[in-house]
Order: sequence, then C-alpha cells, then structure tokens
Amino acid sequence: MIRLMNFWSDLRASFWFLPAVIVAGMAGMAVALIQLSVGVSPDWLAMHPWLFGAGAEGARGVLQTVASSMITVAGVIFSITIVTLSLASSQYTPRILRSFMSDRTSQTVLGTFVGIYTYCLIVLRTIRSGDEGAFVPALAVLGALALALLGIGLLILFIHHTAVSIQATSILGHICQETRDALDRRFPAPAGDAPPQEAERPVIEPTGPWHPVAAPSSGYLQSVDADGLIDWADEHDVVLRMTVGVGSFIVVGSPLIDLCGPKPNDEQADELVDHYFIRRTRTIEQDPGFGVRQMVDIALKALSPGINDTTTALQSVDQLTLVLCLLAERPIPAPARFCNERLRLLTVAPGFAGLLNQAFSQIRQNAE
Repeated sequence: MIRLMNFWSDLRASFWFLPAVIVAGMAGMAVALIQLSVGVSPDWLAMHPWLFGAGAEGARGVLQTVASSMITVAGVIFSITIVTLSLASSQYTPRILRSFMSDRTSQTVLGTFVGIYTYCLIVLRTIRSGDEGAFVPALAVLGALALALLGIGLLILFIHHTAVSIQATSILGHICQETRDALDRRFPAPAGDAPPQEAERPVIEPTGPWHPVAAPSSGYLQSVDADGLIDWADEHDVVLRMTVGVGSFIVVGSPLIDLCGPKPNDEQADELVDHYFIRRTRTIEQDPGFGVRQMVDIALKALSPGINDTTTALQSVDQLTLVLCLLAERPIPAPARFCNERLRLLTVAPGFAGLLNQAFSQIRQNAE
C-alpha cells in the first residue's frame, strides 16, 4: 500500500501525467464529435450557416490555423516554465522545484494546448472533399473553434499565474501550506477530549539481542508504514526499533531497523524492508521537516551577500513561526507504540525541539 501511495504521489507531482490525461481526453472528444457529426442531418446544418457553413476547404483552413497556433503557444508555455524553474532555483532554492513541477495550473494549461493540437489533427484527417465522398464533421470543427477560444483564456490565466507564483510570498505560502498538511498527517489534532498519552505507559525496552536489518539501497527515506510494522511485529511476537527517521539519508547496507527476537531470515527481512520507501530525493508528504528545510534555505539565500534581501528572510521567519505555533498545540505521540497492550515498535519521529532548532539555528547564525 505504501508503495502504491508513493507511486500515485509521484504521478501527481510529475509534469507529464496530467497533460497526458488531458490529451487523451481531447482525442476522445474529437472521436465522439466526429461520430455525432455523421448522424447530423444536412438540412439541420443548413439552418445554421453561421455555425456550420464552412465547406471542406474552409474547415481544413480553420483546423490548420488552430493547430499551428496551439502548438506554437505550447512551445512558448514550455519555454516560460523552464525559465521560471531556472529563476526560482537560483533565486530561492533548488528544493522548491518539485512544487513548481507539480503545479496544477501549469500542467493543465500545457496539456490543454497540446490536447487542442491533437484534437485538430484527428478531426483534420477525417475531412474529405467531393471526389472522395464529401464529409465535413461540422460539430467537431465548431468544437475546435470553441477550444481555440478556451486556449486564449488559458494563456492569459497562465501568464497571470506565473507572475504571481514566482513571488516570494506565494512560494513561502505554498511551502507553509504543504508543511501544515504534513503536520496534520503526522500529528493530527485530537477530536474531542485528548486521549491518554502513551508516554504514561511504562516502557521497558527489551534487553535481548537486537538483530539489524540492512537497507537495500541508498537514498532518502520518504515514508514508513508504521502501522504495517506494528502489525508485522504483533504477528511475529517481536519488538521492532527504527534506527532512522523519515527524511534521513540512508547508505546501502547500513541498519534500517532492529528486531528484538529470533533472528529474521531473508524473507522476513524483505517483508520489513517493504514497509520503507527509499528514493533519491526528499518529499514532504510524511516529512514536515523538509518543508521547514525549504523555508530555511530561502531565508539563508536571502541573507547571502549576493542577494541581501532581508525582507524575504523575515517573511520566511514569519512562516516558520506559524508552522511552529501550530505544532506547539499538537500532542506529539510518544516513540513507543503498543498493540494488544504489548510494546511492538520504537519509532524515530521529529519533535518540537528538533524542528525548532532546525527552523531558527542556521538563520540566527547567518543573520549574525
């Protein structure tokens, strides 16, 4: 399940998935309108000459004009996006590129223009002149005109969105919101009366031998299925101890998790490793510290002698203050996790003190 969730997260953050879906939808729309045009009565079309009065050559001219202009604008949009990514990376921090790549507005606009181009090509190849048995898909041609008007509106929206999204306040606000969402997932606010703290339970760490399970690959730990680890430990009647937390860099072969109980065989070790998701980059879904890291990086870049933008640094501090104030109100779960009143898992999770130090220590040192 954790791998499926991370795969879906990577798809949503990719710059190609949503445009590909839109292009496929436009292609299906073209085929549907062509089929509808086959059943439309010529007499009914003749009653609306302003909408359906174009012949085969006129329809070809319209579709060719729309297609050529849409693919040209799509190239301009792609160029603007690349320039925006370059400016944001150099001005703020390279770690915000994932947020820009996952921007829904940019993906939708690019996919729409490429989709309109695809739509026009599909409709264009169905138009036949008199010698070939005349056929003009009038509804599909009218749809191309409507999509061209839609593209003009989306182009204006994209220019406005790009100008707004590259501002420091927008970038910091977006990162702050993502960090707050990550906090909601890691430290949800209790509903009703607060439950008794697990820290009040007596925790006696097993003294038996601990058997380390090695990491299968190098990279950053993006997410951990803690519930799955607890269920696995309860099923095998063992105690697990995480050695690294989400967001940490792991070297292949280093201890990933320790097991107190019978030494796990290769199959059991693989089952434990399957509850971890290790990739080359950090993500914010289970790692609020990564959001804090991005805001700190923006503040440090703003305080550098080459930029010297103290206002952006202060805005970063404001957003960091908001995140920490929200975290201070949340009950942070104890590292000991139980199942059926028995200790099953010792976790490694960020605490308030650690995030507070990560948020302000480097900024204070560089400001000084």
